[in-house]
Amino acid sequence: MDNRGSSTIEIGIVLIIILLIIGVSLTSFENTTNKIVDLQEKENMEIQASEFVDNLINNPGVPKSWHESGRGTPGLAIINEGGEIIPNSVSYSKFIALGKNYKKLVDEKSFNSKIKTSMEIIPQNSTISSVKIGSSDYVNNVFVVNRLIKCDFYKKYVMKDFENEGKCNREHDQGSHSCNYFKVFKENVEQSDYYLLVDDNAKYLVDTTIFKGKHWQKSSDAIYLNDKIDFYNNTSAIVFIHFDKPHAKALLVSVPKNFDKNKIEYDFFRTNECKLIVKSWH
Repeated sequence: MDNRGSSTIEIGIVLIIILLIIGVSLTSFENTTNKIVDLQEKENMEIQASEFVDNLINNPGVPKSWHESGRGTPGLAIINEGGEIIPNSVSYSKFIALGKNYKKLVDEKSFNSKIKTSMEIIPQNSTISSVKIGSSDYVNNVFVVNRLIKCDFYKKYVMKDFENEGKCNREHDQGSHSCNYFKVFKENVEQSDYYLLVDDNAKYLVDTTIFKGKHWQKSSDAIYLNDKIDFYNNTSAIVFIHFDKPHAKALLVSVPKNFDKNKIEYDFFRTNECKLIVKSWH
């Protein structure tokens, strides 16, 4: 073989090596680019999910009654008796309403169907089980947002909280008792059930403006009041309730007749410390 043939072979080998190097470099570059894109997508998802959660728990939604009409922009924050928004809070009724239309209100409206999510409320130091809404088809690389929140379940049915100051029609020492009262009509007891929910070791007494109870009774977890209200041929009555200790942990609630009796518990009607867990993935 002459020198020209040998040179041709050498050039061919060099070209093959160069092509291999270029191929390996392109593959490496493509892999690196894909990793960068995946990392950016993951970071964007984490930012979107975190911002979404923070907005959700600090905003009651627009309008504030969106959960009743099924229209508007969702928000979960609780509005207290004074009309103020409680930061980092979740209203159970809004949470359940969101779950009923989750795909439209969250996956489509908030994330343009590019991200799937699920949410779970876990009550702390409570007998209440966790509640979960949203998607369930988890994949790898799930991003999790955790927030400590205030949450209510059926607090909207609470009429009186005996830990707070009330009024009394007796002359006993107000420094050592908890008292409050409410007005009720005959049609109210036909449509609703009234309960005293007690999470305290206290005795109680029920009065009306016409009749004063004479004997303190030992409290139980749930005290049914409908059969303790006597209207004395009137259409309404004012009922006074007394506890023999100050700031008693007790609530007066009025629930619909068809309310789940298994949930007539103190914890379901107070504001709870909860953990909100939101998972997101592509």
